Amino acid sequence: MAGGAFVDAGAGRQYEGKVTTFVIITCLVAAMGGLLFGYDLGITGGVTSMEQFLIKFFPSVYRQMKDETESTSQYCKFDNQLLTLFTSSLYLAALIASFFASITTRMIGRKPSMLFGGLFFFVGALLNGFAINIEMLIIGRILLGFGVGYCNQSVPVYLSEMAPANIRGALNIGFQMMITIGILIANLINYGTSKLNNGWRMSLGIGAVPAFVLCVGSIFLVETPNSLIERGKHEKAKEMLRKIRGTENIDQEYQDLVDASEAAKMVDHPWKNIAQPNYRPQLTFCTFIPFFQQITGINVIMFYAPVLFKILGFGGDASLMSAVITGGVNVIATVVSIITVDKFGRRLLFLEGGMQMFICQVIIGVLIGRKFGFDGQGSFTRGEADILLLFICLYVAAFAWSWGPLGWLVPSEICALEVRPAGQALNVSINMLFTFIIAQVFLTMLCHLKFGLFFMFAGFVVIMTIFIALLLPETKNIPIEEMNRVWKAHWLWTKFVPQEIVAGGSSKKSVP
Repeated sequence: MAGGAFVDAGAGRQYEGKVTTFVIITCLVAAMGGLLFGYDLGITGGVTSMEQFLIKFFPSVYRQMKDETESTSQYCKFDNQLLTLFTSSLYLAALIASFFASITTRMIGRKPSMLFGGLFFFVGALLNGFAINIEMLIIGRILLGFGVGYCNQSVPVYLSEMAPANIRGALNIGFQMMITIGILIANLINYGTSKLNNGWRMSLGIGAVPAFVLCVGSIFLVETPNSLIERGKHEKAKEMLRKIRGTENIDQEYQDLVDASEAAKMVDHPWKNIAQPNYRPQLTFCTFIPFFQQITGINVIMFYAPVLFKILGFGGDASLMSAVITGGVNVIATVVSIITVDKFGRRLLFLEGGMQMFICQVIIGVLIGRKFGFDGQGSFTRGEADILLLFICLYVAAFAWSWGPLGWLVPSEICALEVRPAGQALNVSINMLFTFIIAQVFLTMLCHLKFGLFFMFAGFVVIMTIFIALLLPETKNIPIEEMNRVWKAHWLWTKFVPQEIVAGGSSKKSVP
């Protein structure tokens, strides 16, 4: 029968141990990498709507924005390729950096990758804050992209490897939680600095603060047992496993990690290996989940919220405040995901979030279409604007407890050690590729597709929800190294994944 398979929470091997304060604090520090990503997501749209910023770097956009003639469509007021390049260049750089970060994460550990990410972001934020020309601005964005690429590669893997299986979802979503907090902080800062002379410099430069915190924090972080074993440091791995699990009885979990590492060593080329049939589930989800995450249309809101609200007739202060409101909803809804993901599972959140996003996208498209039509002439009354903002908030909430955090959680937890760096690099690179594409073409698409753009995103949401319903099995409470049993219980993936080899009471994965 077609459909996603459900695997009992107790099906995976249960290890002795408890949730220690040490591992909670460690994961919170590591999740700071998400704060960098979130801060940039939130800060960009606000800065590109500030008049002083536009006058200095994009005067043609400023003149177009101020053009009140009847021939000017509201849909097209910010349509400028150089302006969108300012936003999108970061994500193209992050895509390239993710491949180098994959090698770094595997060869020298998860911790150094986080440090490199913080350093790149720190320098990029300072360059942007002190920028005197467009070239300096773009170079700064590229360095920020390197920072995001390294952090997005290493942090989700670090969190999944440190966390006990029964709370892995909640701790991993700490990364997405930090992204949402970063977006909210950025929106609040934009609202405050918009009234200051050259306030955009402060908005861009403050990004150096969380980057510095991550750099300092990563120096004091411990390395994961998986990474230590991978690099032959077995005694340190045992000591670390005892510390993060809060028990001396770690022999079974340690042995499973060693078995996985030995299997990984037999694989010389993780990129070649992940393309083989028995890793078809990992390849599929590490490819399509980040793709679908971006074509939900969420970055229409996260990148360009103040710009979008201005286009729709909100005033300058009102557009920034509306972005603050959506940012607050984003944070609260992510907390909901943290609380529910290990209780109700990944599938339920994916499916409910998809249905809610679809309904909201359709209603948003109808509301904009009724007021602006095809010629882009019109405006919202205060009451109509409030209704539009309500459905945008409901859409953001649905994403924030489903595709937002789960888009990072699921790819990071399903890959066996031998393909984990390649799988995560694939996840990050595809995510960044389509983030770049959406950031670069959204304002042009809005100009040409008008309100129909929201119906297009709604159509993609239908496709991705069906994809999850049919192909994604439940992975909650399953230890990472036991994930093979999930694929064997699924109607489709069992055709690709070989049976586990059981020897001496330990489960080992066959290696091609």
